[in-house]
Amino acid sequence: MSRQEPGRVRVQRSAGRAERLSPGAGGRRDLHEQTQLGDLMIRSLMRVQLHLAIRVCAVFGVLLGALPLLFAFVPQARRVHVAGLPLPWLLLGVLVYPGLVAGAVLYVRQAERNEHEFEDLVDRS
Repeated sequence: MSRQEPGRVRVQRSAGRAERLSPGAGGRRDLHEQTQLGDLMIRSLMRVQLHLAIRVCAVFGVLLGALPLLFAFVPQARRVHVAGLPLPWLLLGVLVYPGLVAGAVLYVRQAERNEHEFEDLVDRS
């Protein structure tokens, strides 16, 4: 058995111009085509957003969980009145909501910042 060499192949330039990719086209293509790199970038964004959500929930959980503990371990705090309202009612019924809104606004800003950083990363690759 003799092994035959394949014939010579002539390679020519195509008649059309090569497509030039704009900066970021590679990263966006990776996301669109769901390549391994695109999958890695999406997972990275999801991980960052998850960590942000966990941190925000933890802060709210500690702050809101500390109030009942305060009233349980410091009974004098339950008897304090501010502007005619008992302190527990004032803290849990009135002051908690502006804190929740402020925390939600900060969360949305940080989440949007994470997404913009992700877009910059995609545009660079």
